[in-house]
Amino acid sequence: MNALKFSLTILLLAGLALAVGSCSKKADPNTLTSELLPVPGNPLISFHILLKVGSANDPAGKEGLGQLALSLMANGGTQALTYQEITKRFYPMAAQVDLAVDKEMSVFSGTIHQDNLDKFYVLFCDMLLTPGFREEDFNRLKADQLNFLEKTLVSNMDEQFGKEILNLALYEGHPYGHEDAGTIESVKALTLDDVKAFYTQNFLQGNLVIGLAGGYPQGLPERVLADFAKLPKGHTPALVLPQPKAPQGLEFVMAEKQTPATAISFGFPVAATRADDDFLALWMAVSHFGEHRQHLSLLFQKIREQRGQNYGDYAYADHFIQGRDKFPATNYGRRRQYFSIWIRPLTNANRHFVIRQTLRELRQLVEEGISEERFKLVQTYLLNYTKLYAQTLSERLGWQMDSHYYGFQDFLAAVQKRLPKITREDVNRAIKKYLNFENVRIAVITQDAAALRDDLVANTPSPIAYANPNMPKEVLDEDLVIQVYPLDVRPEKVRIAPAGSFFQKPGLPQQ
Repeated sequence: MNALKFSLTILLLAGLALAVGSCSKKADPNTLTSELLPVPGNPLISFHILLKVGSANDPAGKEGLGQLALSLMANGGTQALTYQEITKRFYPMAAQVDLAVDKEMSVFSGTIHQDNLDKFYVLFCDMLLTPGFREEDFNRLKADQLNFLEKTLVSNMDEQFGKEILNLALYEGHPYGHEDAGTIESVKALTLDDVKAFYTQNFLQGNLVIGLAGGYPQGLPERVLADFAKLPKGHTPALVLPQPKAPQGLEFVMAEKQTPATAISFGFPVAATRADDDFLALWMAVSHFGEHRQHLSLLFQKIREQRGQNYGDYAYADHFIQGRDKFPATNYGRRRQYFSIWIRPLTNANRHFVIRQTLRELRQLVEEGISEERFKLVQTYLLNYTKLYAQTLSERLGWQMDSHYYGFQDFLAAVQKRLPKITREDVNRAIKKYLNFENVRIAVITQDAAALRDDLVANTPSPIAYANPNMPKEVLDEDLVIQVYPLDVRPEKVRIAPAGSFFQKPGLPQQ
């Protein structure tokens, strides 16, 4: 057996060990890692090529470089083919390559039918191993990235805009503390040489996890590993990530914008990640409080169903990106997490009321905990809901990779085993340990922000207006309490800036 075949055999065995759920330690951090999930008989093959580098690795002054460089690989040409030629070849195969960039990891993914495997893989491989880095592709994608920061995000995506402002506030001065797309100033200064240097410095064997799932033919893992073994050995050292600074009191960041509706995001850092024993108990509490797009969660019932304020109101125990339907997307692993509440846009006239209402509900959760009835309901719900998370090949592979990232053989299987053992007391302890209602960062996209600040500081009563004249008495009685619920908002803790001033430079804009 020659040296290459011997190396590939070792790599394949390591990948197969991971595929059956073993978390074996990788001996050499400078070489490839594989994640294999064979599903014999399945006609589809899913690829996840995960890069253990994200936007947090952007050099200072070059924020957005990682996203631009990786976009140029996923949406540009190869050395042999232009982007237009690749698109024409993908179209009859119903194929595409998706890219997701987050703080600490990025992933190229695609799913193809076995009939088109060879044609797809040759293109996919060349896109990652021999990118063309053409000037015309660079200029096109750089313009797209700038347009997103300057116009799309600020003008047309208020919900996402609010979440990104919250991220800036939560991680100010931290490696996580800029939009993945960077800043307008930094992206304008990026050059094609910067992109090429990023690729050379980061597209190394030790930074890659080669994920394969489905009914792939015998020999495909060896072929893929052999192809990617042509990359240089090496790895990018893991970033030193300090704990983000906790808010001191209620800290508001308001983006002034002419808009008929106000979007609001609340949050603060939490020390727990999925790797921690407390996480499932905390997750149960947050699921009760505001599970994503679930009608029976408390915030959804209180704000939307009883009062008809907006489309939805949700809470999250860690960073959440929506994947298929309403389920969480995979491969967004982070070592530093946060709790957040997402209030979808509501009429400006009721913004003060809903800020009060949300913080009051959070206070009641912290002080009173979760009832036995709700505890049992949420426990049963999560046991069944998480069984639906991994329905597609790509999802199954993504969850397997995330499981190993957080130190599990199979995180979803661990949920099924551990969740029934969690008690109501465990959940209420986690609430007390990780959640609070006094030290919260709040991002608001609204008009007349100064008027809202003055009302908040003065604790001006905020009666709510309804289109429905026949509201239930119990709701109206509770409204009388909410509209005067006191908030300790200090004027120096409210930062107001024009919407267009965000994302110009790193960090939050000055007032």
